[in-house]
Amino acid sequence: MARQRVKLSQVKRYWPLYVMVLPTLALVALFMYWPAVSGVYHSFYRWDGDELATFIGLRNYSRAFSDPTLGRAFIVVGILFVASLFKMIPSIVTAVVIHRITSDRMRYLYRLLFVVPMVIPWMVVLLIWKFFYNPVVGLLNSFLNATHLMSLLVAVNAWLIDLNIAKAPALFQANMNPAWLGNSSLVLPALIFWGFPWIGIIGVLIYLSGLEKIPRSVYECADLDGVGWFGKFLYIELPLIATQVRINLVLMIIGVLKGYGLILVLLTESGGPEGVAMVPGLYMYYNAFMRREAGYACAMGILLFFVILALTYVNTKFVRVEK
Repeated sequence: MARQRVKLSQVKRYWPLYVMVLPTLALVALFMYWPAVSGVYHSFYRWDGDELATFIGLRNYSRAFSDPTLGRAFIVVGILFVASLFKMIPSIVTAVVIHRITSDRMRYLYRLLFVVPMVIPWMVVLLIWKFFYNPVVGLLNSFLNATHLMSLLVAVNAWLIDLNIAKAPALFQANMNPAWLGNSSLVLPALIFWGFPWIGIIGVLIYLSGLEKIPRSVYECADLDGVGWFGKFLYIELPLIATQVRINLVLMIIGVLKGYGLILVLLTESGGPEGVAMVPGLYMYYNAFMRREAGYACAMGILLFFVILALTYVNTKFVRVEK
């Protein structure tokens, strides 16, 4: 495709449009690009976030590479990343089910039902889940006790302890509700279970936008060939929404690696008991605002940027979209 150049005559003709864009560009540069440039600059300084700044070169970076807490944080975020890959499946299945509804009115209703929860503040959702994990009045323990699944967990845990499998700790005990956010061995399972049934609102809407573009004639040909419902999903729908899957995968990579709000609300800035849920984003926050080592936090942010960039490149390079 030939590259088109903007002629000077066109600029003179449409200059009011360019002027109208300038405020937006100025705000983007001020609140997005300038903080990024400032972060790169201060990553070479011993900086407390205020005025104290001493140039120390690459010491912050060498410290980050040898920091065992940061290394464990990347392991934790790697576990959450793998879990998030599986969490993409329910959203894809939900979008396909909604797309296959024959009634246009019902499809519109289901799309509307997925949009309505978006008006709920995210902080409210996090606090609801914090209450959900409450060991005394939380819904999770109440559900496990009401369905007698707690007794099953107690029995399985006792069996593992008797077998001495990997020195299994006593996570579940009779007549005791487990503290999901207070036990270092239960924190990661609780974070992985968070968001159940893992149907992302934005993800479903993105998948639906791709499914709506599939011509009806493709389904008619599949029906003539005797293709079943799973065959349609495997050979028609999934390949034709590969672009949307890749978009959601990129958003998921960025969100998981950068995110720490969930852990901060549920487990405070310490990352839970023994810091078992410390992730790179939360560790940056802890160093910048608790330890007052903002320069070191900036260096970690730059390293995290390159990790996200590398994973995004791998996704773009190897997740092929062939239609």
